[in-house]
Parts: sequence; structure tokens; C-alpha cells
Amino acid sequence: MSEPTVPAAPQASLGASSVPKLELRDLYISYTDRAGRTVQAVENANLTVTNKPGVGELAVFLGPSGCGKSTILKAVAGLLTPDSGDVFLDGQKVEGTGRDRGMVFQSYTSFAWRTVRKNVEYGLELQGVEAGERKKQADAIIEQVGLKDFADSLPRQLSGGMKQRVAIARTLINKPKLVLMDEPFGALDPGTRWGMQTLILDVLQKQDNTVLFVTHDVEEAVFLADVIFVLSARPARVLHRIEVPYFESRDIQVKRTNQFKGVVDHVMELLHTSKVQGNFRVGL
Repeated sequence: MSEPTVPAAPQASLGASSVPKLELRDLYISYTDRAGRTVQAVENANLTVTNKPGVGELAVFLGPSGCGKSTILKAVAGLLTPDSGDVFLDGQKVEGTGRDRGMVFQSYTSFAWRTVRKNVEYGLELQGVEAGERKKQADAIIEQVGLKDFADSLPRQLSGGMKQRVAIARTLINKPKLVLMDEPFGALDPGTRWGMQTLILDVLQKQDNTVLFVTHDVEEAVFLADVIFVLSARPARVLHRIEVPYFESRDIQVKRTNQFKGVVDHVMELLHTSKVQGNFRVGL
């Protein structure tokens, strides 16, 4: 197996467009903890995610728990302001939240009193989309995520995996340029987790979205990613950019192949040689 490309600098080739989809420039982020101490969460983080019109790219932040992955994601979402440095989306500086970004969290975020369809329609409702059109679009994406028979169910009637499918559908229906996923499958059991991994790849093949996915699971990163950004322990810095090679298929069987195992081993070796310590998971 040819080894994944790991350039010395964590900058991507700009590919089909001279303007990257996402760019972090010299990002520094700190916060004050409960004891009143200043904690440096992100330090001089730089990266570029390629713009691939009509295709999209799934980029994974891989780092130990508590390293600052989610903090970076929140800065990209516009939920917090960096101490210094900038975030650019399609060449435009990110300043606050916007509909061009959608976020899926690990915790379930559905409205308990709204049905699956009404939850998925919510963003379109805020935009003033007519009721018939909302239902049409919602039903189409509900079918894509495999919840057609549960469109009229309430969240309390759904399993954890189903609730996360609702969150994904509710995000994608708004057609964001960038989908931000903060360990969305972390609370799921192993069987449901790999099923959700397969689902997200299948659904995103039908969408022109770029995805930024946070995980500390090495196998999950390799299975999902077009490109992996390996982050240091806190404060988070981008240590490596790994281009994941093309796999003949992206189903559960690929995880048993020598090619897949070779990429996982390569990532683990990078983590070891870079002395990235912390809580990583390898497989389910």
C-alpha cells in the first residue's frame, strides 16, 4: 500500500479553486476556567480545506479529548470570537453565526414537542418558506436519512441513532456551505455508530456540502475523511495534514482490509512520533 501523503506544512493544495473553502490563519483562543485562570485552548492554528465545487470534502479534526477541537469548531461556527487570528469561509471572514454553516452536536437537540417532520422543517419555517414546500423538502431529506416511517413520531419515541438522524436532516435541509459535526456519534453504541458513519457518507454524496468532523476515534477518522488534520494536545495546533487514499468502497467491510489497517497504523505512528498524548480511541 502506498503511504498517505503527509506534507511538512499543514496547508492544502487549493485544487479546483483559487479560494479555499475554509481557512484558519494564526488562530489563538483562550478562556477563563471556573477557578478564574486563563486557559490557552488553541495556539497558532493554521489550516486550509480545499474548495471542490460539486463534490465537497469531509475534513476530520483528530485529537485527544480536551485538546481544543470543539473550540476551533465553535470559532468556525461563529459561536465564539478568537483572541487573535481569523477564520475565512469561501474567502469571506467569519464574523458571527450564519446560515452558511450548520452544526450537529453530540447531544440530541430536537424540540421534544415537535414531530420529526416539524423538527426538520424548523429552519425553513424561520426563513418563511411556505408550508407545502417545507413539507416537500422535509419529507425528501427524512427519506434520505432513513426515517420515512417515523416522520410523524415525537423525539421520545426514537432511539439515539434516530434522534441524531433528525439532527443531521434538520441541518442539511438548510443547505449550508459547511456542516460542522462535533463528535456526533460519540454517545451511540458501536453498532449504531458504524451505521451512522455509513449513513453520513451516503447522504453527503447527494449534497454539495463540505464537512468538518471532530473525533478522537482514529478508525472513525480514517473511515470518514478525505483529509485528516492531526491536532496536538491542548493548546491545539495543527501538527499534520493526512490525505486519506481512495478506498474502493466505504462500507463496514473496508475496515477489515489491509489498506485501511495500514492507514490507521500510519496515523497511530504519527501520533506516537509527534508525542501526542491523551485519550484516543481505535475502533469500536
